[in-house]
Amino acid sequence: MRRLFDDELDELDNGFTEMGVLVSHTVQKAVAAFINHDREAAQQIIDEDHQINDREIELEAKSFEMIALYQPVTTDLREVVTILKAVSDLERAGDHARNIAHATIYVKGQHRAPEVESLLASMGEQTTEIVKQAIQAYVNKDDQAARDLVTINNHLATINDHILHEVYTQAQADSNVILAVMKYSAVAADLLRIADYMINVGELIVYLKTGQIVELKLMNNSED
Repeated sequence: MRRLFDDELDELDNGFTEMGVLVSHTVQKAVAAFINHDREAAQQIIDEDHQINDREIELEAKSFEMIALYQPVTTDLREVVTILKAVSDLERAGDHARNIAHATIYVKGQHRAPEVESLLASMGEQTTEIVKQAIQAYVNKDDQAARDLVTINNHLATINDHILHEVYTQAQADSNVILAVMKYSAVAADLLRIADYMINVGELIVYLKTGQIVELKLMNNSED
């Protein structure tokens, strides 16, 4: 029975990692499509969004099945619960990547603001990085790396502030870019939400390793 459980836990673990890599690639492609004004790539992201949703359903079902069948305890239970909860965060991050793809299609052909897009490109790179690091922290079961995700999240918040300021400046200077800059603000918000979901994953990694339920952002603020 123990060997069967270990085999299924490995399968669950690998499935979660694969889903994380898929989400990481999707976020990266969504950012690139937006910055490069690539409608075809954006439409492909939208068309393939079901792949992430399907993975979530499969992993959730597998997690519930393992809890019911094996009734795991302590560390084993924490790993199954971590995956059960974290797949929802990955799926929601994928939803926001899809939102960015929709924005790419919407903004195509509109007057654009290069200054804002440069900031969004930087924010997109940082968002892609936090997704990659969150998945790597899970693979390594590294709770310190999970805690360090907050540093990237703080950088993203700073870039977002610059974007909002630049969006306001551009809209004031040229009414032709108003439609575009409204979408820029929405894309920046999507990127922030993706990062927030990775912080959630980080908190679950800390729980997996230590058994402690933490709020990483609050802990970071208390240290400042």
